[in-house]
Amino acid sequence: MRGFTHAIELLDTIPGVDQRGAEVIVAEIGIDMARFETAPRLAAWAGVAPGNDESAGKQRSGKTRKGNRSLRAVLTQLAHAAVRTKGTHLSALYRHLAARRGKQRAIMAVAHSLLVIIYHELTRDEPYQELGAAYYDERDRQAVERRLIRRLEELGNEVVIRPKAQAA
Repeated sequence: MRGFTHAIELLDTIPGVDQRGAEVIVAEIGIDMARFETAPRLAAWAGVAPGNDESAGKQRSGKTRKGNRSLRAVLTQLAHAAVRTKGTHLSALYRHLAARRGKQRAIMAVAHSLLVIIYHELTRDEPYQELGAAYYDERDRQAVERRLIRRLEELGNEVVIRPKAQAA
């Protein structure tokens, strides 16, 4: 890692992260990620790691830790900004989770993803690579097709799937 300004420029490549947010993040966690060892440890320290309280096979509270309050607040603000960007992986992640788990949990999940992205950017010294909005659909294409076919059949339609002919 070359320095603080370089780290801020790297973090500025993430959708939803502006220069001010990048400055606060670098001020809170620094640029040396060796002290955290792994991304999950950084997330736990920041207070954005998912809670895991299980006893005798029974899931109890999933509440997150308090962690670093100022970093957690900045990450949630940046997560709100990131989910408003069009056609990005982070906005798709939010929509994917908010439908099933609720808006607040989805925002915390996006904040967690942001911090993991930040960790990897600072350790690898590489800018952010966008996965795209269709990442979750392409990851398990057959599951998406089955779900949509089942939904259309529930609405009273008969569905026949034929792959589209490839243009030469």
